[in-house]
Amino acid sequence: MTQEKYKVVDVANEKSSDVVWHLASVSHAQREAANGHAPAVLWFTGLSGSGKSTVANAVDKMLHDLGCKTYVLDGDNVRHGLNGDLGFSDTDRVENIRRIGEVSKLFVDAGLLVSTAFISPFVEDRASVRAQLRDNQFIEVYIDTPIEVCEQRDPKGLYKKARNGEIKNFTGIDSAYELPTSPEVHVKTAEQSIEACALQVVDYLKENGYIDV
Repeated sequence: MTQEKYKVVDVANEKSSDVVWHLASVSHAQREAANGHAPAVLWFTGLSGSGKSTVANAVDKMLHDLGCKTYVLDGDNVRHGLNGDLGFSDTDRVENIRRIGEVSKLFVDAGLLVSTAFISPFVEDRASVRAQLRDNQFIEVYIDTPIEVCEQRDPKGLYKKARNGEIKNFTGIDSAYELPTSPEVHVKTAEQSIEACALQVVDYLKENGYIDV
């Protein structure tokens, strides 16, 4: 018997009127109160090798030790599943961030402090995620590391491959990275230890009332 092929549906343009927002029995305010802190997205952005994942995980550990409810969405990890069908063209990068924005919004609705570690090279895409959340729920953390330092680190050998033409559309080499204009937190990993960088982020949360000191 011939197996029937699935129809690919363009969900962006084909939305059923039967799809409505289902109201939960437990409110966002109740979840926030139960967690004991304000929810937000800590949006770590920077070049490959800048230290986004390392700092994000150090922040996550500090917050966990403080009793906060947290989670980290890492760029590589997400591409194993949710975004496993996407490549690295500009179009796929935009879709990658769109999906992460939607997932992050759900974590915030659950009352968590969620850290996202993605290059997210385009200002417009980062602004689009910010626009989906309340003003105080999106915290842009710019991991500002010179490309020379990122290349020296190059833990995956990606810069070398990009320089040799083995990888196309590599951010910082043949694909643009648009600098954040006014990030809430500006971290320089080439000048500070990982612990100091993470503490800078946690201090911002304390000073701005996300966490009770």
